[in-house]
Amino acid sequence: MNSIDQLPMAPELSVSQWFNTDAPITLAELRGKVVVIEAFQMLCPGCVSHGLPQAQQIHATFPKEDVAMLGLHTVFEHHDAMTPVSLKAFIHEYGLSFPIGVDEAGGNAIPKTMQTYALRGTPSLIIIDRLGRLRASHFGPASDMKVAYQIAALVHSGAASKEVQNPVASATPC
Repeated sequence: MNSIDQLPMAPELSVSQWFNTDAPITLAELRGKVVVIEAFQMLCPGCVSHGLPQAQQIHATFPKEDVAMLGLHTVFEHHDAMTPVSLKAFIHEYGLSFPIGVDEAGGNAIPKTMQTYALRGTPSLIIIDRLGRLRASHFGPASDMKVAYQIAALVHSGAASKEVQNPVASATPC
């Protein structure tokens, strides 16, 4: 068994409500696509300035048959201000066009998916390969180039047969 076979499967998302989609979305139904998840909060400056614009670019750039871009509104602070009603207005005002789920509330003020994926905060970006394996998790602003490389490598590897954890280490200098 090689190291790629030992990668963990991405846990299912715990979502209480979806926006920009007619039906709930599951990771299981997205198998065969590379899935990118942007975990964010409306009141997070890094999310507004970097994470969400990057997610919108990913959604606009990669073919929908190969890459599914999802947003996950994962509120761990200011709960009263960041309601689904506020999120709906936020999505409209920022022109976000990809599906966005509301992370289900957890027992200790930390949402369930945030706990399951051990996210340290927002913005966080998760990349899942075509077979449903967790391939990357970035906390904070992730380099556009690095993220695009990781996604493209997974798209072009078919069943995601290459390691993509550290693309810079295997790059050939010009």
